[in-house]
Amino acid sequence: MFRGVIIAFWALVFAFPAQAQVIEGTATVIDGDTIDMTGMRIRLAYIDAPEAVQTCDKDNEPWACGDFATAELASIIEGQSVSCTVIDRDVYRRQVATCRTRVFDVGHEMVRRGVAIALDTAPFEYNEATEVAQRLNSGLWASTFELPWVWRAENPQLVPEVASREPLPTVRAQPVREPSYQNQNGCLIKGNRNRRGEWIYHLPGRPYYDQTRAEEMFCTEREARAAGYRRSRA
Repeated sequence: MFRGVIIAFWALVFAFPAQAQVIEGTATVIDGDTIDMTGMRIRLAYIDAPEAVQTCDKDNEPWACGDFATAELASIIEGQSVSCTVIDRDVYRRQVATCRTRVFDVGHEMVRRGVAIALDTAPFEYNEATEVAQRLNSGLWASTFELPWVWRAENPQLVPEVASREPLPTVRAQPVREPSYQNQNGCLIKGNRNRRGEWIYHLPGRPYYDQTRAEEMFCTEREARAAGYRRSRA
């Protein structure tokens, strides 16, 4: 009899698994990948955004990309009810969660806008969002920038200790690889200075590619941007 009760108990446990913790309400933005809800600090899963004090380089000028990422996150959740499903806890005892508004998967939208980097454990749709952001030169992809975890390692004095976020054991930070344009003859992205003196790069298959005389060749768009070129708008 007793054994039968035990078996029935475990059958119920496996039939009704524990529900993931869900936190709902309005949120306050801390930086580009961290929010506060009901006094609880929540780290957005699957992404890493520039620190609030981090700067990037845009059009050969310093650009407050960390402030920009923070403002973009605020624009996504401002006035919205946010629902966060906790999937882990990081080394600073913050909840790591996927968060949604009525309209957006918040982390995915940050990646799509180009203001956060998808980690290598992110769902496939985050990688697709990265490709869209890169193709449109959105956010960070229109600048020269250091990956957030690299910047933190190089500037520990600028990052409050409690907020320092090295790659988490369960969310290991690696950049999504950009497509490489090359064949057996070498790199295929053409860099050229136009008649207005602008340094432009052209991708294979795009308008003007075949008629462009290359002054430099690149294998990735990141290499071209780092050399001071921007993508052709055609």
